Amino acid sequence: MSKVAVLGLGAMGSRMAANLLKAGHELTVWNLVPEAAKDLASSGAKTAASPREAAAGNEFVLTMVRDDEASRQVWLDPANGALAGMEPGAVAIESSTLTPAWVRELGDAFSKAGIALLEAPVAGSTPQAEDARLIFLIGGDPETMKRAEPLLKALGSGIHHAGPLGAGALAKLVTNTLMGVQSATIAEMIGMLKRQRVDPKRVLDAVAGTAMWNPHLTSDTESMLSGNFEAHFPIKLLEKDLGYTVTTAGGSASAPIASAASGVFQRAIDEKLGDLNMTAVVKLFDKAP
Repeated sequence: MSKVAVLGLGAMGSRMAANLLKAGHELTVWNLVPEAAKDLASSGAKTAASPREAAAGNEFVLTMVRDDEASRQVWLDPANGALAGMEPGAVAIESSTLTPAWVRELGDAFSKAGIALLEAPVAGSTPQAEDARLIFLIGGDPETMKRAEPLLKALGSGIHHAGPLGAGALAKLVTNTLMGVQSATIAEMIGMLKRQRVDPKRVLDAVAGTAMWNPHLTSDTESMLSGNFEAHFPIKLLEKDLGYTVTTAGGSASAPIASAASGVFQRAIDEKLGDLNMTAVVKLFDKAP
């Protein structure tokens, strides 16, 4: 088994770290809010006071944080960044949802330091993270990916190599954009069906018999119709990812559909729904005249 550091113990990172412990890896963890590490520490993980301290002496350092800014701080902070603590031969694994531009910049910093970087954003939310069924969308050197495979297999059910650094981020943004557009659309359609005074479930059950349906639509629809908005993937994070897509595409003129979906989720944030699951976007259309 390997010596691994996990940096970032939010809803996803904490579950990934727990699965690494279950798989028998020697684990060190760090989080900006130290209290988040208590349960892992009681299960056998070491805790560190900084990313740099967490990275020291570990073969793999995996990060799962919110955005480009947090990733930059965790990896490259001059005093406490993880890169400064890593040793030759170690592998950095960046699993956050980031822009490809930042991933490539980060890759340059690692290359200059002589440390291997693999980007490994994931498809899946908290249930998949908890059950070790994440799907990894890899960008980077294939040989580095092979080195990391045993670790990733303890966390997920699929590993897909998308190309060089940046390609993993692009694959993740495409995935989340499709999800966001789909979720906003089904929410909009539920609003339409209610205003037409028909049973939304009955109509959508009929639509589910067509080739246009998929399992994600089933789970989204169940959440929207039941009003169960437990935050597996909060609106505020999906809106962030849609914004990254629009920026990466070159602006709203180049990505009008993604931009429109981003606007819908921003409206939901303005309505104080940002901490709820993405399916709570249906509340916008319940209010429509």
